[in-house]
Amino acid sequence: MSQDAPSAGIGVLLINLGTPDAPTEAALRRYLREFLSDRRVIDTPRAVWLPILHGIVLRTRPRRSAEAYAKIWTEHGSPLLVISRRQQQALREGLERRLGQAVPVALGMRYGEPSVAAALAELQAAGVQRLLVLPLYPQYSATTTGTALDVVFAAMQKMRNQPALHCIRDYHDEPGYIAALASSVRMHWQQHGRGQRLLMSFHGIPLRYSELGDPYAEECRRTGQLLAERLGLDQDEWLVTFQSRFGREQWLTPYTDETLEGLARQGVRQVDLICPGFSADCVETLEENAIQNRALFEQAGGERLSYIPCLNDAPDHIAFLTELILRHLRPWLPQSAAG
Repeated sequence: MSQDAPSAGIGVLLINLGTPDAPTEAALRRYLREFLSDRRVIDTPRAVWLPILHGIVLRTRPRRSAEAYAKIWTEHGSPLLVISRRQQQALREGLERRLGQAVPVALGMRYGEPSVAAALAELQAAGVQRLLVLPLYPQYSATTTGTALDVVFAAMQKMRNQPALHCIRDYHDEPGYIAALASSVRMHWQQHGRGQRLLMSFHGIPLRYSELGDPYAEECRRTGQLLAERLGLDQDEWLVTFQSRFGREQWLTPYTDETLEGLARQGVRQVDLICPGFSADCVETLEENAIQNRALFEQAGGERLSYIPCLNDAPDHIAFLTELILRHLRPWLPQSAAG
């Protein structure tokens, strides 16, 4: 690529949470050790937390987590990694079509492989001097976007020749994102029928984190409100809930599992469930919701929980992310290319 090309020296780094190497107890122990050692995720003083982590959690949780991953593992590996790779390739192709030149797009995982450091090395080897970082979390939280950017900054501390850096913080209320979510819901309704409630389940965080200033809960509820408005739903036709709580302290409420049990006991027989906080399907969506919470709902008296897949590499999702990237790249592009 010539140095006077519109995209010369520009690169994109996609970041998602991560995945174990295999659905085994040993692989989950390695993965959980890294994940649960992150101070952004668990902020309990180390003198208190580390004995619990190594003495209890890593002795019991890996087996249960491995069983969950085994239920959703594919012949190509972890769904999250497989889908993230497809997103990476689709965005690479979309940017090349729009700019007329190839743009390096690398993928890094906050925990596990491929690492963020390896992705940065890949981009540096490709001659990237202006780097756009896109954490694939629609809503900002210190526990997700915050820690993803931490590892970017840490890796860059070791670089003698650092690139210029631009980070996308969130896209929780972007019209294109809301439109893609609404389109996926409508398509699901056309194919599978419409439930009595649309439950929007987001990954939870401890309530204390929110009280300390994390904006995540507010951004999740804003996403839910905008999606409901886009779909024309009445207030009693949708709910925002939070899943995947861990430990004994209170997390953001209402809880997804308890809400589903309550709806079933109130006589609601059919619920549609979507996860607007996940850009790609993973164990929390495919196992926790589509398997565990579906069974919970049915055991409580519900008849059908219909899971609506994440946006993954759907064309309108990729089109939105491409536009989002181009908008943030605009200051680095000639006017003709930016348009």
